[in-house]
Amino acid sequence: MSARILVSDNLSEEGLAKLRAAGFEVIYNTKLTKEELDAILPTISGWLVRSATKVTAEAIGKAPLLRVVGRAGVGVDNVDAEAATARGVVVMNTPGGNTISTAEHTIAMMLSLARHIPDAVASMREGKWDRKSFTGVEIEGKTVGVVGLGRIGQEVIKRLRAFGCHILGFDPHVTDERVKRLGAEPVTVEDMVPRADILTVHAPLTPETRDIIDARQLARMKKSALIVNCARGGIINEAALADALRQGLIAGAAVDVYEVEPLPADNPLRGAPRLLATPHIAASTNEAQELVAVQVAEQVIDFLRFGIIKNAVNAPSVDAEQLETLRPFLTLAEKLGAFVAQFAGAPVKRFEIEYFGGLLDHALTPVTIAAEKGFLLPTTDTMVNDVNAMNLMKARGIDVLETRHSEPAQFSNLIRIRATQQDGRMDTVAGTVFEGNRPRIVQVNDKFFDAHPVGHVLVIENRDVPGIIGAVASVLGSHGINIGQMTWGRTEKDGTALTVINLDAPIRKDVLAEIRALSNILSVKTMDLS
Repeated sequence: MSARILVSDNLSEEGLAKLRAAGFEVIYNTKLTKEELDAILPTISGWLVRSATKVTAEAIGKAPLLRVVGRAGVGVDNVDAEAATARGVVVMNTPGGNTISTAEHTIAMMLSLARHIPDAVASMREGKWDRKSFTGVEIEGKTVGVVGLGRIGQEVIKRLRAFGCHILGFDPHVTDERVKRLGAEPVTVEDMVPRADILTVHAPLTPETRDIIDARQLARMKKSALIVNCARGGIINEAALADALRQGLIAGAAVDVYEVEPLPADNPLRGAPRLLATPHIAASTNEAQELVAVQVAEQVIDFLRFGIIKNAVNAPSVDAEQLETLRPFLTLAEKLGAFVAQFAGAPVKRFEIEYFGGLLDHALTPVTIAAEKGFLLPTTDTMVNDVNAMNLMKARGIDVLETRHSEPAQFSNLIRIRATQQDGRMDTVAGTVFEGNRPRIVQVNDKFFDAHPVGHVLVIENRDVPGIIGAVASVLGSHGINIGQMTWGRTEKDGTALTVINLDAPIRKDVLAEIRALSNILSVKTMDLS
């Protein structure tokens, strides 16, 4: 008897046909009652959904044969991934399905702005024949800044090159060499903003990218510049953009995504002049919807027939005994990866994880993957897990090397990560697990100490002179920020010191600026190790 696959949301016929051709029995019903669903669940091996069906823990518990849930689309908020993981059910999505549609929508927005197409169409509908008011500009030869060089950003660059544009590229996690290979000039956002005739963003929304284009940056743009956001609401500050358009600081903007959706009636963008707004439709094409259906069908087929996992958003089940032994080191590795990702000040091209001591007796691939996951999580809003972390590192052009040392180390177990940046500079962070499963960071570069890798962390490098710690503590205290833990290390007298401070709350940018302004402070970095 062939395995049964339930499809409970709308799916294109192409996706259904692939499942049937692979020999599966497909139950396609988008209007199941709860009673009907409960009767089917005990018989299915796979379950395909879009966004309407809620795959709950209760439903998963009623499906003992279920091995995979496939989401035709990106978001998996409607799937209880935690319950699925606990049951050993793989949850997959199709993250690349909207790449082309979003890239094309971006180009369409640029052309519509450049040629005043929406206003010209509205004028014609009013019965007018006004040619003089809609003189546009050509895209050819323009300098276009692209912020974010993932799948969509790369597809946008391909299309812009066909227009003969000069492209400026920025992505803090892509090396200059890689940017050049994509056909762009590597620059910073600071350099990009005043040079760009058109600026388009394709980055995830993270603390680093939120408001990356704010009032200050908009004021630095050419008055003839156009700006496009088909990525995430919040990357471009909406209030600042509306003000810039009203003041004529830029020539126009096109927006498909918003911080709050649907767009509220009182949003400052509503009514702003020279704004082209669409209701989050960049991924809404027949082809994109068909593509995600075919992709999710192929992924489910590959898994059920061959055990091949693609685009899984949850971790596979781990042997209970092995997990119990490795759990504290998985936590430590993830924290070390997150630390070095936020400590490094430039794109990383080589990520080496070294193991010492009793750890060598265990299978360490899960620990390496945990370190990769920790490294990726602070810098992306993409779903990162134990299944896709390795591929995401490769996609960023980062070489990962795992090394095992048989010689004794300072501790009975030690994990050390060396992150080499594109300019050759290397950052090192090492940690161990003390008795009682207590992960600790014991080394950062050439400084040694005992730091708690948890929560909100402030890392300060300073000249090793009296009064620094007191001055920093005074600033934090004046702003009501409590210190949970503090540790420091130095290499030699009158050299430099490194202080690691665990805070009870995140620290504001103005407080960081105040600390940086203190005498003998060399660098200040903040990170989230939650």
